[in-house]
Amino acid sequence: MWILSTRAPRPDAAYWPGRRFLAAVDALLWPGLWLAVLLCGPFETGSVGVVAGVAVVVSAVGRVRCAVFRNERYRFTTWRWGVWLSVAVAIGLFAKLLPG
Repeated sequence: MWILSTRAPRPDAAYWPGRRFLAAVDALLWPGLWLAVLLCGPFETGSVGVVAGVAVVVSAVGRVRCAVFRNERYRFTTWRWGVWLSVAVAIGLFAKLLPG
């Protein structure tokens, strides 16, 4: 038996001055970081790297389009992943400070 269920859509994000610009920066930042890892990483990617690079660029275009034209639906990636990354870095720094 296969049961389909739907969730209620997330409410629109609140608009504030500068949100559209910061959303566009956020939309370019994360794919740009992934592209930098692909291009400058200490490994050979070959044809898989080319396909992944094209996928990252297509993703960036879609994210910027959403960030600029559908800003109320855009969710910040930096807030979602940056918090967890900051917590992991803080735990690592705290572990370095402990004796032993």
